[in-house]
Amino acid sequence: MNKSKTKISEQAHRKTNPEVVETIMTAKKSGEVWLNVAGMLSGSRRNCPSLNLGEIDAQAKDGETIVVPGKVLSQGNVTKKIKIIAMNFSEGAKQKIKEAKMEYKSILEEIKSNPSAEGIKILR
Repeated sequence: MNKSKTKISEQAHRKTNPEVVETIMTAKKSGEVWLNVAGMLSGSRRNCPSLNLGEIDAQAKDGETIVVPGKVLSQGNVTKKIKIIAMNFSEGAKQKIKEAKMEYKSILEEIKSNPSAEGIKILR
């Protein structure tokens, strides 16, 4: 999804959650990969993906960093050692990720620690 930076800014101003707005604006300024994530987050919430842990596990490989520009839900289990980055996590998903001793972060935290988006895979 390639949106212009102007379109992303216009759509971000309609958002009411300040965390989402800050994430979109930071992602917009941080390179091509994060610009795609900003485009997904700036669109309608209905178009943001909600992925279950089982779906993420099926599409991921060991050691990958997975970005979900939406919400991670707790259905299924994760058997691989991966790092999950998302806008939101359900409480059940957080608990399962902690039990599996994996790492999870918000998108904003990952942009600040990895502005060049090295080694990430975006899932929809």
